[in-house]
Amino acid sequence: MIKFIAKRLGSGLVVLFVVSALTFTLLYTSSGSIARNILGDQATPEQVALKEQELGLDQPLVTRYFAWLGDALSGNLGASWFTSEPVASSLATRIPVTMTMVFTAMILIAICAALIGVAAAVKRGWVDRLVQVGAIVGDSIPGYVIGVLLVTLLAIQLGFFPATSTISPEVGPEAWVYSMTLPVIALLINGVTGGAQQIRSAVIKQLERDYVRTLRSRGIGEREILFKHVLRSAAPAGLTVLSLQLIGMLGGVVIIEQIFALPGMGPLAVTATGQSDLPVVMGVVMYTVVVVIVVNLLVDILNGWLNPKVRVS
Repeated sequence: MIKFIAKRLGSGLVVLFVVSALTFTLLYTSSGSIARNILGDQATPEQVALKEQELGLDQPLVTRYFAWLGDALSGNLGASWFTSEPVASSLATRIPVTMTMVFTAMILIAICAALIGVAAAVKRGWVDRLVQVGAIVGDSIPGYVIGVLLVTLLAIQLGFFPATSTISPEVGPEAWVYSMTLPVIALLINGVTGGAQQIRSAVIKQLERDYVRTLRSRGIGEREILFKHVLRSAAPAGLTVLSLQLIGMLGGVVIIEQIFALPGMGPLAVTATGQSDLPVVMGVVMYTVVVVIVVNLLVDILNGWLNPKVRVS
């Protein structure tokens, strides 16, 4: 198992290096005259040249990348070109907001999708049809549309929740949870419907296997077959689906945070991209890639623990 984890960890580090190099190259070669964009059209050529020297843009791209990589390995992601605030500090204040919302939604999705998916696979009938219809409806409505509907109905018209969710955890857990309810629900609906459908399919596939018929012929009860054998075999497929949903959620959360005015990574990414604030954009990209790699690593470890064949393959 240790060798399996080491291999996956090594693969993750290679992916992180490749993505950082490609992202750095694409950002710094496709942004035109960065110094001119920062100083504006009224800047003289001398001022532009001085700014490029100040930002290190007069150095070769490879030199700049390895200088950035060396600083990043020591925790220094540079500073914003517009606010001069260290990128690491900006990320540190915003990551907790985004991660709290995403992981709360993900935990609720895992619990609800597992319960609904297993119930649909075991009960079948109207429960199964209801889950399939819910999956179609959920997949057809984007998360940002659900967010706008929630704000309009539950916040503006009925006043049950605040329309914006800028309340910080310092005001108390109750008020903070109250403010985060609508954003989490906006992320939750699509995930539950899609996850339940996938878990339902995985459980049905296992229930139709020969080993289940053999266990039944030996007189083993349905409850023991389901919880001791079927769910263990269906878990890898469910974990893979949930990990993909979490990765997709990291993209959708940008819009949700904009709708609810959350001070998370979304507004920071949008503002930095609009200003071509490349150190901040690099920081946001690296944070996202690290989260994706960590999630995939955890899913691989869980799959390897549940199914030893995965470790061999």
